[in-house]
Amino acid sequence: MTFDTIGIAGTALTVHRKWLDAISDNLANVNTAAPTSGPAFQARYIEAQAGPGTSGVYIKGTPEGDATGRLVYQPDSPLADKDGYVRYPNIDLNEQMGALIMAQRGYQANAQVVDRARDIYEAALQIGKQA
Repeated sequence: MTFDTIGIAGTALTVHRKWLDAISDNLANVNTAAPTSGPAFQARYIEAQAGPGTSGVYIKGTPEGDATGRLVYQPDSPLADKDGYVRYPNIDLNEQMGALIMAQRGYQANAQVVDRARDIYEAALQIGKQA
């Protein structure tokens, strides 16, 4: 039972870590300009799914956001087209910050589950030694 708990929480830790990685990439590239002739940076997202039975949670896919982005008038940019526009990713900073908080809290909660399960396992071993 304790090992199942650690395994399930471990799968959730992996999903939350990958979610944090995706959010980090999105935040790092929120102001990445591209020429209008090419695609904008595509935001990364994590799609999770429950495993079979009670085996935890897994990454189902990593869909990317819209590559069309948004056009911004910046005639002084070296990437600007003849009309003075550059392409930026269509990433909502507020949405990403909210997702960052949820991913951090989820990671912390599952790390605590692993810690508590380990403590219970160690206590059970001590009881077994005394018997």
